[in-house]
Amino acid sequence: VQLVESGGGSVQAGGSLRLSCAASGYTDSRYCMAWFRQFPGKEGEGVVFSDSNGETVYGDFAKGRFTSSKDNAKNTMYLQMNSLKLENTALYYCAADHAMSLCWGEVTSLSLAWFTTRGQGTQATVSS
Repeated sequence: VQLVESGGGSVQAGGSLRLSCAASGYTDSRYCMAWFRQFPGKEGEGVVFSDSNGETVYGDFAKGRFTSSKDNAKNTMYLQMNSLKLENTALYYCAADHAMSLCWGEVTSLSLAWFTTRGQGTQATVSS
């Protein structure tokens, strides 16, 4: 199983980025997928999770500005980030696991270490 993120980059405050997470080799029809952000020297923090039933839950800081979506035909999950702020600068990871129970808790209490598969991360930098 492999996850590959892309779409990060530099953008001015108020701008938008769309992150992509392409999955390959994942055959389990049941899963929990999530986007995390990581600040330097900090643990990853859950941004949004989405399970194979279509349930999607956002962290409070992401509500209203971030949108997660999936293209099942392309095995790709997206994170559309709008109205970006300086504090959204972070390394963003996507992660996946067959344990759907991971998607049943609070988004911000998720740990990236609980997921069996994670991508290499993509950097999003917001400047003033």
